[in-house]
Amino acid sequence: MEEFRTAILQSGPPENFALKTVQEFIKPQRQTKLAQDENQLLENMLRTLLQELVSSAAQSGEQIMQYGQSIDDGENSQGQIPRLLDVVLYLCEREHVEGGMIFQLLEDLTEMSTMRNCKDIFGYIESKQDILGKQELFARGKLVMLRTCNQLLRRLSKANDVVFCGRILMFLAHFFPLSERSAVNIKGVFNTSNDTKYEKDPPAGISVDFNFYKTLWSLQEHFCNPASLTPALTKWQKFTSSLMVVLSTFEAQPLSEEVGDANNLEEEAANFNIKYLTSSKLMGLELKDPSFRRHILVQCLILFDYLKAPGKNDKDSPSESMKEEIKTCEERVKKLLEMTPPKGKNFLCKIEHILEREKNWVWWKRDGCQPFEKQPIENKTIQDGTKKRKPRWRLGNKELSHLWKWSDQNPNALTDPQRVRTPTIADYWKPLAEDMDPAAGIEAEYHHKNNRVYCWKGLRFSARQDLDGFSKFTDHGIEGVVPLELLPPDVRSKYQAKPSERSKRAKKEEAKGASNQAEENQFTTPASENDGEGGRSDETMAAPMDTDAMARTVSNPEGETTTPDEQKQSPDTDIGQEAGQLEADGEAEAEAGVVDGETDAEVDLETVA
Repeated sequence: MEEFRTAILQSGPPENFALKTVQEFIKPQRQTKLAQDENQLLENMLRTLLQELVSSAAQSGEQIMQYGQSIDDGENSQGQIPRLLDVVLYLCEREHVEGGMIFQLLEDLTEMSTMRNCKDIFGYIESKQDILGKQELFARGKLVMLRTCNQLLRRLSKANDVVFCGRILMFLAHFFPLSERSAVNIKGVFNTSNDTKYEKDPPAGISVDFNFYKTLWSLQEHFCNPASLTPALTKWQKFTSSLMVVLSTFEAQPLSEEVGDANNLEEEAANFNIKYLTSSKLMGLELKDPSFRRHILVQCLILFDYLKAPGKNDKDSPSESMKEEIKTCEERVKKLLEMTPPKGKNFLCKIEHILEREKNWVWWKRDGCQPFEKQPIENKTIQDGTKKRKPRWRLGNKELSHLWKWSDQNPNALTDPQRVRTPTIADYWKPLAEDMDPAAGIEAEYHHKNNRVYCWKGLRFSARQDLDGFSKFTDHGIEGVVPLELLPPDVRSKYQAKPSERSKRAKKEEAKGASNQAEENQFTTPASENDGEGGRSDETMAAPMDTDAMARTVSNPEGETTTPDEQKQSPDTDIGQEAGQLEADGEAEAEAGVVDGETDAEVDLETVA
């Protein structure tokens, strides 16, 4: 133990002397890593040393984390206990000792300290959060750290130590991963033990509307357990009647801007308390407090958001009449939040954003708290002859199928007026039309025509829906595509086509078409004359051939004899028959040639003989 007392008084980083000190005290079998029994021996020694240091600090009256601090070193010097913790943390990080040893020492230190000293100890824990959160240390000490933080929360006052409790909760949220199930209320159980006590009998000598007082504070019974409203219809009717009385009172006594400015909410945040006092004497002051009204109204929105959440059983889900009442009450609550100064609209927007994000956590819990971290995909070789069958999803892939299951009324979502849709031509080009108006006074560098993506999308819309406007892009650029009805009269005349230009363009097109027709006529006239002369020569040449053809007959494939006169067809026959007969005529002429050749050959042989 004396070796460690001397070591923590040395200056310099722990890596210079930490391992050497352990080796001198334990004399381990291995030089760099202790065995299990050696770890237990070292841990007992360190816990005893820590207890002695805490006892010495308490006797001297100094704070625990500053005990033994040297004045000569200034602000950079450390006390003996933080120095000891740094040495043990270095040994655990380098895996020279067991990783859970530092967490055990921190738990012992918080149990031996007062709440004033625990704030300094927890500040040390927050400063070493990155090292304590490493995987080799986190796996060994996460349960010990969770137990330490829970013990601190039990010792703290929820009314006076709100900031310290928030620090502990924020540390746990950063220290543990998002998918850690130990901090998740899987079943959604409400804290029904948080009971709000208020006066049941009216006090004497105080002029207070005691009925309204009881009605207002009775709402906390329903806010504490919203799940009890849906099964029992009588509870729901009692809640709605009480809520209507409270909302009517808030509407009848609106708060002015002067009251909102006088009650500076930023200054109240420094002295914030979790619960309000329920004394009937304070009822008049609380009604004039905008922060008090906002707390009541936000509780209403949280309750309505829980009742409207999808995925409940038929027993827990509200009926149709309850849904209508919820919608009506929610609209009144939001209107009152907008009217409550200061900055009522901004406050309502933030609350709606928070409630919308809360739905994502509800869905995540109902899906089984799937881990957010995705492991890298390993490239595995598929064995020959085996084919892995892909899973079939109802809507194409896993994500779309999960999205479809999350909502009970998906067909109604397709007709929702708030659904994002493709804008019309007039709506899309309206910002650019406002930029083109000189009366708007918008500088050229802020015009929408400088946005390439905006112009590209607009050209696609115009090409599909406004082809006339799209054709003006070549003459006037992107500003010419804007519909004329959106432009002011002085700007519209600039992009409107003039009648003189239209007439000139029409005349040019007519002249061009006439010249092209004349050239075509010049080319076709000689050709027709040549065709006429060729026809006459063909007729003269074909005359003796026709006389020879008339003198002989030709046999067709069917064995019948035909003459050229019989092969001629009437003009009433259709085109299909003419085509078929032309092919038949060609075959007949070929066969006729063969027959003629055979007969000529026979005549020559006879003459030779």
